[in-house]
Amino acid sequence: MSVGELADQVGMRPQAVSNQLQRLADRGIVAARRDGNRIYYAIADACIPAVLDLALCLTEETSVVTH
Repeated sequence: MSVGELADQVGMRPQAVSNQLQRLADRGIVAARRDGNRIYYAIADACIPAVLDLALCLTEETSVVTH
């Protein structure tokens, strides 16, 4: 996805999303590909989707316990 597409999906400004993506790219979590004046990002580490799934699962379990 491009920065603009991601920003629309999460309801944030493109500049804020771009800053966060750059930090993730610096750490090798996402990979960047330039196409003209757009930069597209993709998950670079195969472990990340599993980590995100686990985090979401833990968040959902916590909200069930506390409510």
